[in-house]
Amino acid sequence: MFDLSGRVAIVTGTSRGLGQYLARALARAGADLVLTSRDHKSLIDVTWDDWNLILDTNLRGSFFVAQAVARHMVEAQYGRIINIGSVTSVAGYAGLGPYGASRGGIRQLTMSLAADWGRDGVTVNCLAPGWFRTEQNKVMYEDPKWVEYLKDRIPLKRPGRPDDLDGAVVFLASEESRYVTGQTLLVDGGISTGALRALVQEPTA
Repeated sequence: MFDLSGRVAIVTGTSRGLGQYLARALARAGADLVLTSRDHKSLIDVTWDDWNLILDTNLRGSFFVAQAVARHMVEAQYGRIINIGSVTSVAGYAGLGPYGASRGGIRQLTMSLAADWGRDGVTVNCLAPGWFRTEQNKVMYEDPKWVEYLKDRIPLKRPGRPDDLDGAVVFLASEESRYVTGQTLLVDGGISTGALRALVQEPTA
């Protein structure tokens, strides 16, 4: 099961972070890879141009990459498109407005593309990681208080590891996912459930 031998996987965003890990997972499953990436710009202070950059990269870029590969998939009457979303596709987080807007758009885009291309044998799904330590955000995970704060809100009580995504991405790329389309698969340790630990109340006299 989940054998991708003889398949070609085009993976974008492989210069760093989770994109690299997803590419490796697909390669281990037997897929031949075509890798693409771009350089990262600093987004410390979000400007008009920064907003456009985030939306252009995450949302517009996802659409036009999907459109380009779908032309060949429709002709072949077979294809698997996996858009990369985030837990911010389904939940709001302070300070992540433009990023969350782009990832939420990807979730909606996924459903529209699935409806358009399903008749042609092409499935379109969204893989949405939760909080994973990557090169871009590693400074956050060097703060013990932040890590404890995060773990307290994740039912599985730890941030994600890159290999936690392996099974999900290979499944969505495989023949076994043939009847799954238009879905957002959250791999987030359960943080999207909104679970919070109840505070224990001390008895009053």
